Amino acid sequence: MKTNRTFTMIKPDAVENGHIGAILAKINEAGFKIVAMKMTQMSRRDAQLFYAIHAERPFFQNLVDFMVSGPVVAAILEKENAVADFRTLIGATNPADAEDGTIRKLFATSIQNNAIHGSDSDDNALIESEFHFATREIF
Repeated sequence: MKTNRTFTMIKPDAVENGHIGAILAKINEAGFKIVAMKMTQMSRRDAQLFYAIHAERPFFQNLVDFMVSGPVVAAILEKENAVADFRTLIGATNPADAEDGTIRKLFATSIQNNAIHGSDSDDNALIESEFHFATREIF
């Protein structure tokens, strides 16, 4: 199902390092409209469910520990070709491999502490958006 929306989450490292405003500015400059946004703290169970696709991977527990280590900023973004354009904007998972000017190149410090999450498909964007937001919170 193709949509014009994607989900993002500014991760605990970027929140702690004071990068929320700069990251949101990059998102706005790239033409995305924010249709839902909130700061929240993921519970351990939330993080386990959200990243369940990685449950069998060796990094899963470290990922969960990281995601519950501080608040996150969750948002739903709208733009034509939202998922693909946002994946380009955030850059490679490993900031060392990310293109200059991407969010991860600018604000991430490692593969794990990579500043931001972005949905990898239209289907996952919908699932992830519904995980974090009630219908009444999306505009």
